[in-house]
Amino acid sequence: MGIRGLMSFVEDHSNEFFTDLKLRDTKMIIDGYALFHRLCFNSNLELRYGGDYDAFADVVQKFFESLCACNICPYVVLDGGCDISDKKLTTLKDRAREKIQTAHSLSVGGNGCVCPLLIREVFIQVLIKLQVRFVQCFSEADRDIMTLANHWNCPVLSSDSDFCIFDLKTGFCPLNSFQWRNMSTLEGTQDYYIPAKCFSLDALCRHFSNMSKALLPLFAVLCGNDHVNLPVIDMFLSKARLPFGATSSKGRRHHRVLGLLNWLSHFADPTEALSNVLKYLPKKDRENVRELLCCSMEEYQQSPVKLQDFFQRGTYVCPDARNLGLPEWVLVALAKGQLSPFISDALVLRRTILHTQVENMQQPNAHRVSQPIRQIIYGLLRSASPHLQNTSRNALPFQPLAFSEVERVNKNIRTSTVNAVELPKDHSDLSRLTELSLDSRQTLLLETLKVGQTTLEPVPASLKLPVAITCYWLQHVEAKVKLHHLQALLLGMLTGPLHAMVSSPGEEGLQLDGAKVLYEEFQRVKQQARPGTLRLDLDTAHVFCQWQCCVQMGVYLNQLLSTPLPEPDLTRLYSGSLVHGLCGQLQTPASVESLLSVCPEAKQLYEHLFNATRPYAPAQLFLPQGPTDPLQKLCCRAAAFRCSALPTSTVSAGSNVSPDSDATSSRKCLSPPPPRSSPAFSTAAGRKAVTRVLEMFQLDSSVTTNFLDNVHSSVYRHSAYADI
Repeated sequence: MGIRGLMSFVEDHSNEFFTDLKLRDTKMIIDGYALFHRLCFNSNLELRYGGDYDAFADVVQKFFESLCACNICPYVVLDGGCDISDKKLTTLKDRAREKIQTAHSLSVGGNGCVCPLLIREVFIQVLIKLQVRFVQCFSEADRDIMTLANHWNCPVLSSDSDFCIFDLKTGFCPLNSFQWRNMSTLEGTQDYYIPAKCFSLDALCRHFSNMSKALLPLFAVLCGNDHVNLPVIDMFLSKARLPFGATSSKGRRHHRVLGLLNWLSHFADPTEALSNVLKYLPKKDRENVRELLCCSMEEYQQSPVKLQDFFQRGTYVCPDARNLGLPEWVLVALAKGQLSPFISDALVLRRTILHTQVENMQQPNAHRVSQPIRQIIYGLLRSASPHLQNTSRNALPFQPLAFSEVERVNKNIRTSTVNAVELPKDHSDLSRLTELSLDSRQTLLLETLKVGQTTLEPVPASLKLPVAITCYWLQHVEAKVKLHHLQALLLGMLTGPLHAMVSSPGEEGLQLDGAKVLYEEFQRVKQQARPGTLRLDLDTAHVFCQWQCCVQMGVYLNQLLSTPLPEPDLTRLYSGSLVHGLCGQLQTPASVESLLSVCPEAKQLYEHLFNATRPYAPAQLFLPQGPTDPLQKLCCRAAAFRCSALPTSTVSAGSNVSPDSDATSSRKCLSPPPPRSSPAFSTAAGRKAVTRVLEMFQLDSSVTTNFLDNVHSSVYRHSAYADI
């Protein structure tokens, strides 16, 4: 992000280029992308298990509470989708490859930082909860941030070295020297301030022979930023004899930065400097390179977007977005963060980038499971505007149904073509999508997730969408999903209601006591799953990555349909440490029933969630797991005969149920389970079938009898047939 080597260079010269600040009583423009990455990576959060979103939300809340204590009024500005020109595509692909390598390192016990999949959505939900003013730009936010900061004459908080190039009136405060955790009080008062450092562009220019500020955008594109990475630039750097002006070890580390700044300081303006750059290049390349460099330098000029109008009057006008002819409601929803940049990328570029998680790199990427949801999203977007055909310089020949997805394949990336689903005419006009009735929008959502409306009736409104998505996940999951995975996810969904109970003022009595005990038990499980105490199970990690992909796309579809189901509180929906820790516990004699016995309210809610999702699960999910020797495998196989031997009132005539049956068949045999007093497996048909298989092992009759008795017992000991 930003200009290669520049941030470390100016920090190495902090005494020259930075001044100390005691920040309070001011507006501050915050680079939202930089902030949530900084808080995610520098707060000792667990990143291997897919995100402890509750812990992250708490850190974000504490950050803004510190600003409030110092009377700092924050305005958060978030990046939107990719630039219409798509000139950063190469950079984005390079970062995607780097992220895959980092995720792989984490998955095998190494180090690294990978943002959890839903971190942006969680960040926005916390901003809304705290009533922090924010805007989501249509594309990259840097110029808009600079323009707003200069309009309000206030500092910028970021970690992007591009802000060392912008001519900011009040300066740029790097996040790594913004000591929000170490507030101090002004001497002789009780007024808090945050110690910070402010970068001085004037000091940088003075250091290099009072060079003109106007030369710095050319320096940025020659040094290498996110927009320009041309081999011909390397040709210029190799031919021009750049004066380094330093011989220390720090100087050698920053040869390119030092050399370019010293070289540029000899020119009066960008025109003269650019002409001297071009003379080192082949004549055939000069005009193309001039055009590209000039275009890239414009990225450091004033933005036409006036964010102050959005924050003061709620109006967001972006000329680039207007020129595309997008529906007004889409532009408003994007600016308010009610639609994701994923949507604008699909709209404008007909291409999306699917971000890698800490998953099993030997398996197909976790996003595959949610592709049918994305195809519906693409179907809703595909006819948005005739202006959007081939807007990107990287666009393929226009195909009405085709969208591109940049996805992980093993430990590399690949661009795949995915066709949108053709929807009925009243659903394919994006400009009128909000005019559809609530019932129509909800029906489309639930049909996409393949969930019946009656399934969700017993489920609280706040959990209807997560439960519907979990039902979809159970029907599409490609990894080795087990019963304890489902149980752990559903138990994790109890965290939000439990947190609400223990945090509510005025709550008292046995109900609160039970909730506190269970909530504290969940916290204990999370702590036990911290690094060094629990080895990452890659199969389990992959299962939960697939679930998060389904949640992400389910939430995006729900947003695009103007939330026919309430948006869930993602800050308390999933905690990776908790669900991974619970998986470990649920594979031991500890059961869900014993865990929830302290809190009847939580037990009842869990029953509603489990009963809603259970009919959509594969049949084999409810069979004993993990057999290794032939007798154990037969035991598992024999349990399937229990289903085929159920009374006709439970299994319809002619049904053929086996451990490999689909979800529809499993619903017939698994709901409701037979009473324990009438063990179905004891039927003659079931015993006779298993006996035939046992005879293949040439076992005598006494062993066969004991084995059948063990099969019978194991079926009813299994947690799937317990009360919960």
